[in-house]
Amino acid sequence: MDHPVIWKAGYVLAIVCPGQGSQTPGFLAPWLELPSVAGHLASLSEIAGIDLTAHGTTSDEETIKDTAVAQPLIVAAGLVAAKSLFDVELSTLPVILAGHSVGEITASALAGVLTEKEAMTFVRERANSMAAAAAVTPTGMSAVVGGDPAEVLAAIEAAGATPANVNGAGQTVAAGTFEQLKALAENPPAKARVIPLKVAGAFHTSHMAPAVSALEALRPELQPQAPAVPLLSNYDGQEVTAGTAAVDSLIAQVSRPVRWDLCMETLANRGVTGVIELAPAGTLAGLAKRGMPGVKTVAVKTPDDLSAALALFAELEGQA
Repeated sequence: MDHPVIWKAGYVLAIVCPGQGSQTPGFLAPWLELPSVAGHLASLSEIAGIDLTAHGTTSDEETIKDTAVAQPLIVAAGLVAAKSLFDVELSTLPVILAGHSVGEITASALAGVLTEKEAMTFVRERANSMAAAAAVTPTGMSAVVGGDPAEVLAAIEAAGATPANVNGAGQTVAAGTFEQLKALAENPPAKARVIPLKVAGAFHTSHMAPAVSALEALRPELQPQAPAVPLLSNYDGQEVTAGTAAVDSLIAQVSRPVRWDLCMETLANRGVTGVIELAPAGTLAGLAKRGMPGVKTVAVKTPDDLSAALALFAELEGQA
């Protein structure tokens, strides 16, 4: 039965899962040195229908930029990192989970909403259908860093683009056709930089509507459970308390903006003082440092970072 998670005093650690564009060539290579990872990746590869080990170790930047590759690769990396970090079910730990874009699938699996098999099946279908939607019209995304928030949104609208990711900490991601993004770059907001991103489509916009239909068709194959730990939706930053609602969020976010700023606002309001970002890490930890002053962060990029993450968890657990 779907039921809300009871919020307990002392929940101070957030585990966050990054989105597309966070991947870099060879980023999984260090993880393959851990005994359990090769078998885990092999099983996830079978579900995804692609060789995640090869893509995470030897594939070049252009190959892993492909949406059909990048999305399963990122979710698999988060699952591998989480399993390497904690050898118990996350439901037994005082954590709160959130994921950015495709990372919301990772977070949903870690929260127990989806099984690993369901998560990898979902991301496979999401990636393939979004890649197909992106192929219809050449589109992309650009980060707008700095500037007055209202002026940034106005400039994006003036260019005909969409504010697809409102990330907080002075970063908004615009999405649209290449012509719209070019117009934005040529007329940037005051005191802001426009930086093209390594993604292959205008995600979280109306351009992705066909992918929403594809995922709706997959819904009957899923058996979502209520989150075993608090899980935030990146639609409004609020806690999702039912499995069906979590799947609703996962499907709808394909064509609607990601509000990571609201996720960080909720984390701050709930007293989170530590953030661990799972592989391929760096982006969300950086946003947390800027958007959540005083928060302690660990970006788990390689197994060498696991000890720092565990130390942060132990420190915060001791304060609870």
